[in-house]
Amino acid sequence: MRDTIQAELMMSFLVSEELSFRIPVELEYDPVDPYAVRFTFHLPGDTPVTWAFARDLLLDGLSAPTGDGDVHIAPVSAGLLSDVYIRLQVGDERATFRASAAPLVAFLDRADRIVPMGQEQTVGDFDGRLVETLDRILTQARNAG
Repeated sequence: MRDTIQAELMMSFLVSEELSFRIPVELEYDPVDPYAVRFTFHLPGDTPVTWAFARDLLLDGLSAPTGDGDVHIAPVSAGLLSDVYIRLQVGDERATFRASAAPLVAFLDRADRIVPMGQEQTVGDFDGRLVETLDRILTQARNAG
């Protein structure tokens, strides 16, 4: 199976307009779930929190505001590849983070080398066919013995 892509970067957790602090965030891309990226936020004094969302949502959010529902991503400056805001929401609770675009682009580039964007279904189909083929081989071996 293909390797999992991992990276760590520092993001600013924006508590208010006046208060923010930097936290480590682990990024993960696993070809077993080729459409998703995972962010694990390490907030001081709390258990790490992991969010999974669409890889293409992250890519699109680097250049234009995107997201419906619980995850919204937008560039800080329109038309420039600079920092991005990542806003996560559960009910009325929101958390906003600011991250440099460069490490996100590097992370997405590494993921794209393993599973190119638009070819996620091919990876999923391969895994399904592999399981079916191995199951058929094992069944034939049992029946032959």
